[in-house]
Amino acid sequence: QVHIVESGGDLVQPGGSLKLSCLASGASFQNSMAWYRQVPGKQRELVATINIEFIPDYAEFVKGRFIISRDDAKKILTLQMNNLKPEDTAVYFCNRRYNPLYDWGQGTQVTVSS
Repeated sequence: QVHIVESGGDLVQPGGSLKLSCLASGASFQNSMAWYRQVPGKQRELVATINIEFIPDYAEFVKGRFIISRDDAKKILTLQMNNLKPEDTAVYFCNRRYNPLYDWGQGTQVTVSS
């Protein structure tokens, strides 16, 4: 059974930085992984993806600001978020990029506000 735990979310001022981590215990991790985010009342959206060759891909709204990375040995996915904007406020989740997805974790809250 795969158990996902995201961490690292916090309250940060605009322009600040945060680093999110995701531990996927029990996962093979041998697939493309991704970070997603969701705000109340909206659909979960894809933020960044990294494939098994460590090639990243980013949504336009985070390009140049966020960096996704993975440690396959430790089964950890990270998201370095720089130059944060108020519109980045959301709950952030990690999961596989493609179906079948793992059961979703609780996510980690990122709030960008002055």
